[in-house]
Amino acid sequence: MTESDPKSDLHRYLQTAREALVWKLDGLSEYDVRRPLTPTGTNLLGLVKHVASVELGYFGDTFGRPSAESLPWLEDDAEPNADMWATADESREEIVGLYHRVWKHSDATIEALALDATGRVSWWPDDRNQVTLHQILVHMIAETNRHAGHADIVRELLDGIVGLKKDNDNMATGDQAWWEDYRDKLERVAREVGRS
Repeated sequence: MTESDPKSDLHRYLQTAREALVWKLDGLSEYDVRRPLTPTGTNLLGLVKHVASVELGYFGDTFGRPSAESLPWLEDDAEPNADMWATADESREEIVGLYHRVWKHSDATIEALALDATGRVSWWPDDRNQVTLHQILVHMIAETNRHAGHADIVRELLDGIVGLKKDNDNMATGDQAWWEDYRDKLERVAREVGRS
């Protein structure tokens, strides 16, 4: 058995989640990457913009390593939820490019600091805003995977594309007919139990 390096393991899980989130944009039109598919407006490009923004804060300001990136959607005078959607002036390339630059900035922080290095999350309550790099890595893995999960559902609603990544869908084997039968079975069970 090979020995594991905790920081490398955490970093790998974060990178896998990052790539899964960005992959959900592949092959879609500008309309579809921006299209709100839930009552609260969840959309793919907005998810990438949001995760890029929060990751920059957690691995930047938290550890006294601010970035030169300008994020006007996080300013005090920005409209609510401005980090959750892309304006007509913000291109997909700009937002994905921002996210890739954030990766580099975050990766430099991860590389430079020990897991027990301390920082302060200024937007968290005083009783829990003192953190370690380890805590922030775990937090960002959870945050990124949470939003990648949102992206999974949004993408499936858009065009039926599912899975973890292009070459590994991580889904049960079945053709369209199998999935239709499976969904119908779940619907029958839900109706049956719902009548009870």
